[in-house]
Amino acid sequence: MTDPRAPGDFPREPDPGAVTGVQPKLLVREMDGRYQNALSDGELWVRFDACEDLASQLSAYVSRKIDTAGLSPDVTLTRAEKGVRLKVDAGEWDFSQREVVWVMTRARQLLAATND
Repeated sequence: MTDPRAPGDFPREPDPGAVTGVQPKLLVREMDGRYQNALSDGELWVRFDACEDLASQLSAYVSRKIDTAGLSPDVTLTRAEKGVRLKVDAGEWDFSQREVVWVMTRARQLLAATND
């Protein structure tokens, strides 16, 4: 990937965070003298690159499973999504829920492109 921009459909808003305590808190950070809760362009690119890589790996994995196990694409993708969500929920992988949705949508697109 040479273009350091995430596509328009890639999630840009970080998941809302929670901080314990009596008073409400807003999770922000200071960047260039301003408080922001959004990702910088560089951080967004890193997250997009990781998600695109995972989608590509999942597409190849699902394609192999379809060929070897004879499962339908929908069943195989559903199983793969369940596995991804388990890893994310267990804290093993650092993806937001919106990013998981994007990854699975992208994996479906890549799989469809290889089957055409």
